[in-house]
Amino acid sequence: MSHTKTPPLPELEPGFRLWLSRQKGAVFGPGKCRLLEAIDREGSLRAAADSLGISYRKAWGDLRAAEEALGLSFLTRTRGGANGGQSALNDTGKKWCAGYRRFEARIQKSVDTAFVRWLSEMEE
Repeated sequence: MSHTKTPPLPELEPGFRLWLSRQKGAVFGPGKCRLLEAIDREGSLRAAADSLGISYRKAWGDLRAAEEALGLSFLTRTRGGANGGQSALNDTGKKWCAGYRRFEARIQKSVDTAFVRWLSEMEE
């Protein structure tokens, strides 16, 4: 009985999506973090939604749902007026987003390590 080695699969890489959730579902994840980053970059929720290609209503609803579920506020908001409203990430929003990205990077590193081990086991 001959043993053939599994051919290398260099085009494969592991991927994952990380959500923080409660029993009722996802509370915070990559989409909400991208939204917060876009608000920080663009200076308003409307501009952030436009830059991400999502509706203002969806962006507003997603942000509101996350804030309510977590009991936090991620933004400092200024109501409209002659120049329109503005939204800026407050310290809580900045800390949550940065912390989530660090957590995500650590998990990715663990996933990559496990993937390399799995591939080496496949070649045995």
